[in-house]
Amino acid sequence: MQQTQAITLFVPGILRDYCNGASRLSLDAPNVRAALAYLERHYPALHVNLCEETGKVRRHLNVFVNSDNVRDLQGLETALAPGDSLTILPAVSGG
Repeated sequence: MQQTQAITLFVPGILRDYCNGASRLSLDAPNVRAALAYLERHYPALHVNLCEETGKVRRHLNVFVNSDNVRDLQGLETALAPGDSLTILPAVSGG
């Protein structure tokens, strides 16, 4: 059996109630889409707060792989490698 090293998903405080208070989750996924599918299966309440019905990340959230916004990469198809971090951040706006 091949052993894989998980990625770490960092969850912002405002969303931790939807994943039993966890600030980080460890999961195996080849890309961002698969990571979100994992959340849909294991933490459906968190997934609903992250994604629209179409599966797209909600507009007021940013998802980063390491330090890069997935919108600047390949979006949901952005590849994940063992040891990567996936961070969810609410968008900041103001005037």
